[in-house]
Amino acid sequence: MPVQWEFRRVAVTGGAGFLGSHLCEQLVARGTSVLCLDNLSTGSARNLESLAEEPTFELVEHDIARRPYTAGGIDLVVHLASPASPADYLRMPVETLRVGSRGTEHALELADRNGARFLLVSTSEVYGDPLRHPQTEDYWGNVNPVGPRAVYDEAKRYAEALTTAFRASRGTGTRIARVFNTYGPRMRPADGRVVPTFIRQALAGEPITVNGDGRQTRSLCYVDDTVRGLLAVAAANRPQPVNIGRPGELPVRKLAELVRSLVGSRSPIEHVAASADDPKRRCPDITVATRELGWRPRVDVVAGLRHTIAWFTAEARAAGAAR
Repeated sequence: MPVQWEFRRVAVTGGAGFLGSHLCEQLVARGTSVLCLDNLSTGSARNLESLAEEPTFELVEHDIARRPYTAGGIDLVVHLASPASPADYLRMPVETLRVGSRGTEHALELADRNGARFLLVSTSEVYGDPLRHPQTEDYWGNVNPVGPRAVYDEAKRYAEALTTAFRASRGTGTRIARVFNTYGPRMRPADGRVVPTFIRQALAGEPITVNGDGRQTRSLCYVDDTVRGLLAVAAANRPQPVNIGRPGELPVRKLAELVRSLVGSRSPIEHVAASADDPKRRCPDITVATRELGWRPRVDVVAGLRHTIAWFTAEARAAGAAR
């Protein structure tokens, strides 16, 4: 079993986003003091409403890509800050590259000044449109450096290189988690990723739009499992990258049909033009996470989608009642 690490005060960049807010909640629930840094460009303070009255939680509006941040008593920095959906990083390409480069450097410096451990939350996008299946951590990827997804893919690849350089040159205790497709409550309905898009369309009775022929696959991991995986990577004694995701490929067309069925919708499924550089297959090999960290996902796709659909349904009803 991995050597465990107890964290007393954690700084989370991008903590007001979808994944970050769930991480902040879990840390506070474990008795950890949390400093959340977010410029709120894609995150929202509303995601953190449950923590607003917690004395061990603090939200600071700050752009880690533009300015360093100084704080003491921190023993872990989790760097999540970045646009993560295609709609966001295509709208903010320079900002995405900046937070992957300068933002990562500032977050690493915060950890270095505190003698803290540093966790980079990277992504399966570093594998690009992979030629190896499933993807193992030693695979270098197949990335188009000038394609439409490059601003996100290359920002994360650079962030991994910079994180590794800090460890080698300064002795910073760094960890890297490569997160595969994560879904769950608090995803924004119009953020462009398949799960919120399909749920939003099915609930509204609109056509469910599938890019291309729908045979491209995704491996979906429920957010609670992903958060457990991130904490396992942070606590373990492994500096090399670790895949965090749920094995098992689901064709996008099948996902659309499953969401429609779970919603009880009659929405037609329509195929639209394929997105440029859209990965054809995406599936993690989690042997390292299972063997060295003792982590594996627990929530199956149907159960996770039910939880997510219930949250989206409640949000839609609340929005309708407010009109």
